[in-house]
Amino acid sequence: MNKKMAGLFIAAGAALWGIIGLFVSNLYELGFTPLQVVAVRAIAASIFLITYTLLKNPSAFKIKVADSKYFIGTGIISIVFFNWCMFVAIEETSISVAAILLYTAPAFVTIFARFLFKEKLTVRKILALVVTIIGCAFVVGVFPNFSGTISLFGLIVGIGSGFFYALYSIFGKFALEKYDSLTVTVYTFLFAAVAVTPFSGIWSIGNLFADVKAWAYIGGLGFLSTMMAFILYTKGLQYIESSRASIIATIEPVVAAIIGFFVFQETLQMWQYVGIIMVLAAVMIVQETTDKNQKSSFLEQERTL
Repeated sequence: MNKKMAGLFIAAGAALWGIIGLFVSNLYELGFTPLQVVAVRAIAASIFLITYTLLKNPSAFKIKVADSKYFIGTGIISIVFFNWCMFVAIEETSISVAAILLYTAPAFVTIFARFLFKEKLTVRKILALVVTIIGCAFVVGVFPNFSGTISLFGLIVGIGSGFFYALYSIFGKFALEKYDSLTVTVYTFLFAAVAVTPFSGIWSIGNLFADVKAWAYIGGLGFLSTMMAFILYTKGLQYIESSRASIIATIEPVVAAIIGFFVFQETLQMWQYVGIIMVLAAVMIVQETTDKNQKSSFLEQERTL
C-alpha cells in the first residue's frame, strides 16, 4: 500500500468517527449515560471484531503475553481515558471547547513521534498543524464569537482528552511493529471493554435494551463508527507517519459538522465553512511528500488485512 492510499484509509476511518453523533445522541435520548455509551461501544466493537477475525484470520488472535502492554496502552490508557476526559471536559466547559481541546492531539502526536520515532518536524507539518488547529476552532465555533471562561480543571481534562487520544497513534505504532492492524484493533477493544464495563453500571439499565432502536444504534456505533473506523485508521497507520496520520484524521470534526447540518438541521455559519476548507487544506498539505522514495522505518512490506 502506498502512502496516498494509506492516507485515504486514515481519512475514511476519521469520516466514520465523524458520524458517531448519529448513534450517540440517540442513545443519550433513550437514557444511556456517557460512560455506558463508552461501555456498549467497546463491547459491541469487540463482538464484531472477534467475529470478523474468526472468519478472516483466526491466527490474528495470537500474541505474546508480554506484548499485552501495547494493548493496555491502546485500549485502556488511550481509548478509555480519552473518552472519560472528553465527557468530563464537555461537562466542565462546553461541547465546542471540549472538541477543540481534543484536537490538540495532532500536536502531541507530532511531538511524541519526533522523539520516539525520529520523524522529521518539517515546515510542512508545522504549517499543517497550525492550519488544522485554527480550522477546527472555526468549525466547532470557538472563534470568532467565543466569549466564555474555562475553569482550570476543564482546561486540564480537555487537553488530557487530546493527550490520550494522541497516544493511540503512538502505542499503535509500537504494536504495529509486531502485529497486523487487525490484531491491534481487536485487542484494543477487548482490553477497553474489560476495563470500562465494571465501572459503567450497564447491568442496571436492562430495560433500555428492550428497545429495538437501542440495538440499531449500538450496532451502528460498534460496527461503523468503531470497528470499521479503527480497522481503516490502524491499517493506514501501518504505512504512514503517526504525525501525518493524526493531522489527516482531523477531518472528523468536519464530517461531524456536515452531519449536524444535513441530519440535525444545525445551521453552519460562514466561518465554519472557512474552517472546513482550512482542515481539508491541511490534509492536502500534509499528504504531499517531497521524498517519493521515503520508506517507513519500521515496516518494509505490505501486509494484508
